[in-house]
Amino acid sequence: MVFARAPRLGTVKRRLAAGIGDRAALRFHRAGLLGLLGALLADGRFRVRLALTPDRARIRLPWPVARVGQGQGALGRRMARVCQAHPHGRVAIVGCDIPDLGAEDVAAAFRALGRAEAVFGPARDGGYWLVGLGPRRPGRPFAAVRWSCPHALADTLANFTGRRVALLRTLADVDTAADLPTPPAARPSCRDNDRART
Repeated sequence: MVFARAPRLGTVKRRLAAGIGDRAALRFHRAGLLGLLGALLADGRFRVRLALTPDRARIRLPWPVARVGQGQGALGRRMARVCQAHPHGRVAIVGCDIPDLGAEDVAAAFRALGRAEAVFGPARDGGYWLVGLGPRRPGRPFAAVRWSCPHALADTLANFTGRRVALLRTLADVDTAADLPTPPAARPSCRDNDRART
């Protein structure tokens, strides 16, 4: 399940937009969504679904992708609803604002679910870029989670006490302009650094 907000100007990546503008934030969001969907669909190992909000949003995509609505409520409630639709199998939810995320990361999550009841992809800011659940899962896996803060992963893990949990590699997601990867041309050279110190 690729969780995403429908790409509409002024409604996506608002904290990022505060630093780079609405149009640039929309371009980033759309590029991330298309890049991730394209990589997962081309890989062929997954049944890919796009979980959109708002539920009835219409977006044009270059490939046919099954779509489901996230429904109403806070993020945890929407994620729980999507997981409950797959009670007997393995399901992974992933965001589309992680530049280094690839299909192999999702494959690693499903491999981990062969030996664990849940798997998380930790984000550098204390949240997570992926959650995967097997059939044996808590009734309320996302209860009492403080979202969009450094405690999101720790709060979620508290709901899995006594269960086998696997962790994937830590990646950076993009919430603000400071989180954006620096293009190579914009990185200071060693000579620039030496000049700054003199």
